[in-house]
Amino acid sequence: MDAVVGRSWPAGLTRIPYWIYQDPDVLALEQKRIFEGSVWNFLCLEAELPNIGDYRTTFVGAMPVVVVRADDGEIAAFENRCAHRGALICLDDGGSAKDFQCVYHSWRYDLRGNLRSIAFARGVNGKGGMPADFDMSCHGPRKLRVTTFCGMVFGSLSADAPEFETWLGPDIVNRVRRVLGNRRLEVIGRFTQALPNNWKLYFENVRDTYHASLLHLFFATFRITRLSSGGGVLVSETGEHHASATLAPPQGKDTTYQGLRSEKESFRLADPSLLGMHDEFHDDIQLQILSIFPGFILQQVHNALAVRQIVPRGVDATDLNWTYLGFADDAPELRAHRLKQNNLVGPAGYVSMEDGAVGGFVQRGIAAATDETSVVEMGGSGAETQETRATEASVRGFWKAYRMHMAL
Repeated sequence: MDAVVGRSWPAGLTRIPYWIYQDPDVLALEQKRIFEGSVWNFLCLEAELPNIGDYRTTFVGAMPVVVVRADDGEIAAFENRCAHRGALICLDDGGSAKDFQCVYHSWRYDLRGNLRSIAFARGVNGKGGMPADFDMSCHGPRKLRVTTFCGMVFGSLSADAPEFETWLGPDIVNRVRRVLGNRRLEVIGRFTQALPNNWKLYFENVRDTYHASLLHLFFATFRITRLSSGGGVLVSETGEHHASATLAPPQGKDTTYQGLRSEKESFRLADPSLLGMHDEFHDDIQLQILSIFPGFILQQVHNALAVRQIVPRGVDATDLNWTYLGFADDAPELRAHRLKQNNLVGPAGYVSMEDGAVGGFVQRGIAAATDETSVVEMGGSGAETQETRATEASVRGFWKAYRMHMAL
């Protein structure tokens, strides 16, 4: 697979070769160097594991993972793979268990993924069974380091991954805390969206603030986000993480979008309350999208809150796991408003249904363009924080981080 490293990549961050979205060897290398490398992967929410034995199944790239509240009350995570013949240990999305038993041959694991018993280990009627010197402590799924932050659970397979908040940096930490704070999260909805494209195309799209008011007609028409509104893009020093912010639109007529596809001033909402905003963040930011490398997104669109997890499913297939959020102390009217406003985002959302299609448009468009490159020059050639959203700085930041982890 290291032959991939020898492929041509133009200097700088403004040209991205299309083979990077098409080569199965690249995908295999990403699993080892990125998802299993010195990063922290989003696993689930603490609120999903309230009691000892509660668990969720999730993914670290392509690797299936079990996350569980262990006997001592701590959260543990381990590879969802039986040490015997490789079958999934846990088949359900979530639930509660005293231990885990592989359905194939009944190898049993405790809540930390330690192998505890093997069916017929001593054979039957004095015949067969496991060797006398077989040591169960030497066999088991890989275990992850686990950390929690603002009610979220992250895991890493690398002993070299830095402490989580150090890895994020203070600016990104503050942007996460701005939305989630120390409040107790509640899940108010979840689903999985299948995307017909490489996982990196979606992560690029999330970090591309420049497209939002052009592709998403609803955004510009109802002035949820326009580049003429205030705001900017924060990019971490390594490029790994980003946060974009859109301020409330300026008063008066905005002629910036005249002549563009996204200018539809004549449209009106039958229920304008859909776009109302409860002042729970006490600032002028009405939309924030934040990403944590390699596959996590925190969304605040007015009062519609969600986390999204990117799961690669192949060179041209991706699952996007959405979890809609509320807080335990939400007033009834705010909770009802969140549920209504969540119709803005998601695969059939007024805003983001286009994001579910446009990555596929790119994947299909580059089918015969393996040796060509994309152009990522909006806002310059660097990956620095900028006080504008008319930039691709955070996209370039992703590729800066990607090339560092992939040694490309």
